[in-house]
Order: sequence, then structure tokens, then C-alpha cells
Amino acid sequence: MHASSLEAYTTLRLGGKAGAVTVASEPDEAVATVRSAARRGEPVLVLAGGSNVVIGDDGFPGTVLLLRTRGVKIVKRDSRGVLVRVAAGEPWDEFVATTLGDGLAGLEALSGIPGSAGATPIQNVGAYGTEVARTIEAVHVYDKEADEVKELSLPECGFAYRSSVFKNNDRWLVLEVDFRLDDSTVSAPVRYAELARQLGVEIGERVAADRVRETVLKLRASKGMVLDPEDLDTRSVGSFFTNPVLSAQQWAEVQDRLVDAGEPPSWPAPNGTVKVPAAWLIEKAGFAKGYSGRDGVAISSKHTLALTHRGGGSTEALLDLAREIRDGVRDRFGVVLHPEPVLVNCEL
Repeated sequence: MHASSLEAYTTLRLGGKAGAVTVASEPDEAVATVRSAARRGEPVLVLAGGSNVVIGDDGFPGTVLLLRTRGVKIVKRDSRGVLVRVAAGEPWDEFVATTLGDGLAGLEALSGIPGSAGATPIQNVGAYGTEVARTIEAVHVYDKEADEVKELSLPECGFAYRSSVFKNNDRWLVLEVDFRLDDSTVSAPVRYAELARQLGVEIGERVAADRVRETVLKLRASKGMVLDPEDLDTRSVGSFFTNPVLSAQQWAEVQDRLVDAGEPPSWPAPNGTVKVPAAWLIEKAGFAKGYSGRDGVAISSKHTLALTHRGGGSTEALLDLAREIRDGVRDRFGVVLHPEPVLVNCEL
């Protein structure tokens, strides 16, 4: 397929045309596509759910590989739990539902996140107090530089907050992901205050895993974070900015500017740093839910961190809104927000 618009393949419904589009339903097809493009010196953009990518209005000049691989299988059971292997193209929330249906716990707090299973290690996807790095045991990849399929262990994945060795690095094509889950219908410890409140439990308690999933889905839906074709607030990439992690000095400087804004929520982070919610900073900098930049884009009416395409907009209009927010937060608090999604052929 040639010169296809990429709007249809992203949750934002934005993006220009691709040089070519090809579909892979088997890992070998995906590897062959990436290998042949590499030999031609042609760039490849891999898309599965398209839920964490912002594609420029000029599109992508090379080949776009639509990853449609499927499959979930139990590799082994042992004293450490159950090892489950999932194909990269498997829709993430369907995979979570499958594991819970099989009596396996560990992913329930990550319910409702759009996109594919293979995208989760790239971003080290996280929500409600957990992230996939907690349960990933290995990631199976095609290494373009070595021209071979490899298995990368957890340490080799270089997981950090919303990051990994895979992010912004086209060396790796994720093929399958191995998750280590509990053979249990009881959830992992609840780690997030809002979720604990909704469940009526204390931080650290465990409840039925399917109850956690049901509660998380309701919470996400209330914030426009579960895809719904009838709800324009879900036409986004989820959280557009990551929560900033500040040094002790930066945190002190932010607090000095808070005379009229009140004390922000915050959480201790590694090495004496502090994580501050980007949503709080955005709101206090004057950008409310529903704030409209212009030209068919706006902040979600349900969640300050989501920038949405309401229809008839462009990637550049969305990025203009993001720049306005970023600059407003910087001017108000001295904190620079960074984008969470992958930016393709565009920049903030």
C-alpha cells in the first residue's frame, strides 16, 4: 500500500501520509520488512495501537509497518509464578483481560490503557502506582544493528520512569514480551491513593484482581482515558506530559513561587528527588480542563494532562497548544514539562 494517510492509525486521528504502508501478522514478516528497509537505507515506523505517537502533518517518508501479530501463551509455571508470553501486536487491554480470566494477577491496575502489548516496554507504561517493568521478565526483539533476534533480560531493557532502551531508538523491533504474573485471583498490593480510596482499602492491601480492574476502568473512563469513538476527549495520546521529577533545589524554588497557588501534591522519588503532578502545575499556570488553543484542538474536558483533537485540526495546532502550556508552566513555576508520547517527524 502506498501514500496512505496515517490519521486512521493513531488515536489522535492526526498525521500526514506515509511513503508506504505494510501489514505484518507474523513476527517473521515484521523482521523481514525492517531488515529489507534497513538494507535500502529507508526508515521504518512501527505502529500497532498508535496510542502514544504524534505524527507530523508531513507524515512519514519511509515505510510504516502496521504490527498485527497476535497470541498469548503460558510458557511455564514455577515457584516464582507464571511466565506468560504475548505477541507485540496483541491489544494491551485484551491481554490484561485474558490474564485475569486465566486467574493470573499483576496487570490489573494497568487495565484500560490503549495500544499494544509490544508498546508497553518501550514507554515503560504505568498507571495507578505500577508500571510494566514490575512484571516484565524479558523482551524478545529484532536487533537491526546485529541483524538477529534476541532476548533482552529485565536489566538490559534499561527501564526508567516512562523510558527504556527502546524509546526513541529504532535499533530494536519488539516482537514478544514475557510477563511474570502471580497464579492468583488476588491483586498485587494497591499502591495508588486514589485507587485505594475508590476500593475502600489502605495502601498496600490486596483485593480481588477483577475488582481492581473494574475500578481502574471506571476511573480511566471518568478521565477520558478509555478509548470511546463517541467521546472526543478520548481522541488523544493519554497524558501528553510526564510528571516532572525535581531536585531538592528545584523543588524549593517551586515552593517559593507557590504563595497564591497552595501546596502541590508530591511524592518522594529516588535520590532525594520529588515527583510533582504535571496536571496540577498546568492547572495552576492557568490552563483549565477544556481550554482550547484553537483550530480543532483542546485540553480534555475531563483531564488536564490530555490534549485532544476535536476534529478538523492538525498536528501543528496540537503542538502549538502543547508549547503554550509548556511555556506557561515554565514561566509560572520554572519547571520545564517534557512530552510523554513519541514525536515522529515533528517537534515540540
